[in-house]
Amino acid sequence: MSPARETSRPRVEGDREQEVLDATLDVLAEVGYDRLTMDAVASAARASKATLYRRWEGKAELVIDALVSLKAPAAAPDTGTLRGDLLAAFCGMGGLTDDRMMSILASVITAIGRDAAFATAFRRDFIGPKEQISRSIFTRARERGEVREDVDLDLVVPALAGIVLHRRFLLGDAPDDVTITGVIDQIILPAVRPATADGSP
Repeated sequence: MSPARETSRPRVEGDREQEVLDATLDVLAEVGYDRLTMDAVASAARASKATLYRRWEGKAELVIDALVSLKAPAAAPDTGTLRGDLLAAFCGMGGLTDDRMMSILASVITAIGRDAAFATAFRRDFIGPKEQISRSIFTRARERGEVREDVDLDLVVPALAGIVLHRRFLLGDAPDDVTITGVIDQIILPAVRPATADGSP
């Protein structure tokens, strides 16, 4: 990303910083990353562009901070079952059925392909923590005996999101709770479930 900010610069902090980040997300969802400008965010946040540049050196840094500011669970849900944990993690606010979240995600896809620094920061700071939560769900399920020892978590952990996002962005099929539940019940759970005494999954 860009060079470190000078520590002597005045900072936008606290509630005011969050207002700017929220405005950034609103503009991002409305016009996409490519058309987002610092001017547009400043207008939406009722701030001067100079105020934004005191805190962020450009839109890539601002957008990453805005994405990271999205409210997300600090830990994986713990319902007692793999199925329950996956439903809790991927449905509802901030999940795969959240239209605003999906609009925001769609808006940065082009940036990931064009801006290597942005892509690195996005994967590290936004996708990384979500992947860790998903991995902890499967790791805990394995400890409970719900996931076979030979299952490759590197393949399974991103599978649910990958299937649902493929349907949304490539097939135009907006996900809902029924779709996600179907993917969990018909694809994810059968793929990881230990075999029964008769050898069936």
